[in-house]
Amino acid sequence: MFVYLSILFTGVPVLTLHRRSSPMPWTGHWTARAIKFSFLSAALLACSVSLAQEHTFQRAANVSPSIHNVGWLATHWPYHNQWGDDIPPPVLKIGSQTPNFDLPGVDGKMHSLKDYSVAKILVVAFLCDHCPVSQMYEKRIKELTSNYKNRGVDVVAIMGNDPKGEALSEWGHTDLGDMLGEMKLRAAYRHFNFPYLYDGATQAVALKYGPTATPHVFIFDQQRKLRYEGAVDNNMQERLVTRHYARDALDALVAGRPVAVKTTPAFGCSTKWAYKESAVQGENAVFNRDPVTVELASPAQLKTLRQNQGTGKLLLVNFWATWCGPCTEEFPELQMMVRQYAKRTLNIVTVSINNPDEKKFVLAFLQQQHAIGRNLLWSTNDPGDAVRAFGTGWSGGVPYTVLIGMDGQVLFKVEGGMNALEVKRQILKNLPDDRYVGAHAYWNSTF
Repeated sequence: MFVYLSILFTGVPVLTLHRRSSPMPWTGHWTARAIKFSFLSAALLACSVSLAQEHTFQRAANVSPSIHNVGWLATHWPYHNQWGDDIPPPVLKIGSQTPNFDLPGVDGKMHSLKDYSVAKILVVAFLCDHCPVSQMYEKRIKELTSNYKNRGVDVVAIMGNDPKGEALSEWGHTDLGDMLGEMKLRAAYRHFNFPYLYDGATQAVALKYGPTATPHVFIFDQQRKLRYEGAVDNNMQERLVTRHYARDALDALVAGRPVAVKTTPAFGCSTKWAYKESAVQGENAVFNRDPVTVELASPAQLKTLRQNQGTGKLLLVNFWATWCGPCTEEFPELQMMVRQYAKRTLNIVTVSINNPDEKKFVLAFLQQQHAIGRNLLWSTNDPGDAVRAFGTGWSGGVPYTVLIGMDGQVLFKVEGGMNALEVKRQILKNLPDDRYVGAHAYWNSTF
């Protein structure tokens, strides 16, 4: 439990009680309880005193702990419509001064506005890891950074989503979420040549800029007045682009000319503001209502499973046992994938190699993990029969994870502990475009 005494940007002091997050978000509860004492204040102050150690929480294998979220914003959202509904903050207006920021970057350093004071022009781009539209613009942001670097232009990217406002079902096209440790992995994987900063802890900076989606770019002149805000260009598929809004604005500013098109709609995944946390809790509640079952599977059934014929989907199979430490250790990651890729053309099946008379132990573990996917327990007392029936070159050791294509081809396999990040990337590389044209190409490209 954490306790914070904060004077918010609204001038309202809040005593916040924040419960430690569960390592399995579908079984834990994202909660924040606050007691609010109101009084008037003219100053916009923000401070917090932590009376407990920072918690750790990992989304994926080898992900470093994130900065903790103080938790008050979801229950003290400052923007409402006339009916009292939570709404996004307003977008920064053309002509406004650059809002200040002081944020941690993937390079391990703190970055503030004054660090870019030498630049003639400053581009602030709101990006994120999980959004497929933002992913498709990573290459273009890199190119924009390198093309204008010697023309007095600095580019800074900010991840402004509240990670707790992102449902697992929204991660169907990603290997990573939007926590700082995961941002570091994406930046390294895609060789980002621009600073990538984390604002997910409080969204204090995002609230000042008001990005509507990722990506959303803000371009400031030498006096740090906003001269353009909106989309990078006019199509998420680069081959279909006919108008280069950001580049046109930069060319005009570099040449000392007025920007012709000052604002355009930013299209992409909507910004995940803190008030969306309740919707995530609702999705988790739905998952928690799904039944957990396990069924016995004969060697013949395992052979049919391995062939993966007529499903029209990829198949990920994980063999495990209750007595296998590495198996139970990696099992939560597997269940995250079940929820994460539930809407994609992928089936995920777990197969326990426990003896059939240990079914009650298998079911108890599955219920503990709330394993809502298809779970099998082989029905034979001779493990060799099951291993030979499934094939794929498996020697019988667990854990064993294999990805099978729609034609039955083995696409990826690993015997021993899996690297969840590697497995996710193999899934994404082999999934067809089923919701966004270009996602398959992104995961099979290097830049």
